[in-house]
Amino acid sequence: MEVKARGLTFEVTASGPSDGQPVLLLHGFPQDHREFDPLLPRLHAAGLRTYALDQRGYSPGARPSGVGPYRIGEAVADVPAVLDALDLESAHLVGHDWGAIVAWLVAGRHPERVRTLTAISVPHPRALLMALRVRPSQRARFAYTRVLRSPVAERLLLGGGALVMRRMLGPLGPRADLYVKAMREPGRLTAALNWYRAFRSADVADLGQITVPTTYVWSDRDGVVGLTAALRAADWVRGDYQLVAMRGVSHWVPEQAPRELGDAVLARIGV
Repeated sequence: MEVKARGLTFEVTASGPSDGQPVLLLHGFPQDHREFDPLLPRLHAAGLRTYALDQRGYSPGARPSGVGPYRIGEAVADVPAVLDALDLESAHLVGHDWGAIVAWLVAGRHPERVRTLTAISVPHPRALLMALRVRPSQRARFAYTRVLRSPVAERLLLGGGALVMRRMLGPLGPRADLYVKAMREPGRLTAALNWYRAFRSADVADLGQITVPTTYVWSDRDGVVGLTAALRAADWVRGDYQLVAMRGVSHWVPEQAPRELGDAVLARIGV
């Protein structure tokens, strides 16, 4: 369906029992709502209603030009506006990668709109910033972000048959083709990369402790987030909290380990 919010038109895939508790799914880079497809049957079987949002830059009708519109605060403000458009007072949030950052911030700034939070791969932003300050290994893991912020990122990722993007998504196998093809859509990759170009640490510096029931899912073969950041996420949650650590899984948790992720999401929601 198309959902109009904040002067933009977002694409939202709604599925599952119409009377089920609502779950809003927030994807990361370079994916879209389809990264949650392997997870959905499990959620629907548990009676949940899911809304998978293509976030700004990914929805063709929500693709403003320039870098400024991709400040993280804009993506955060989209979530309650989309919930309003869907006539939902609140929802369970499940976010991966950038979607996890958005979800953490929504839970912190709009807790009344969040029933529970399941954040995948990326911990509380303040925990991540701390790890970047004190752990050279975490800074090394984030070296790729400087490339993605550069003016040559589009050519690097899609040049040569999109070899770099395909290698980045290697653990996904044939599913990587879904996202490579989508990123060839005019303007889509630039908009997605503008999330990186627009981000400033100050944008999350005011985020305090999270009060909603929260699960953070981390995987030990994640090349982006190290153990220190993962463990320190607990410092920033005052509500009921659980860390779920997966073994032998890379950054792409929703598609690599949908069964285990489903366990974590359902346990957090309580169904």
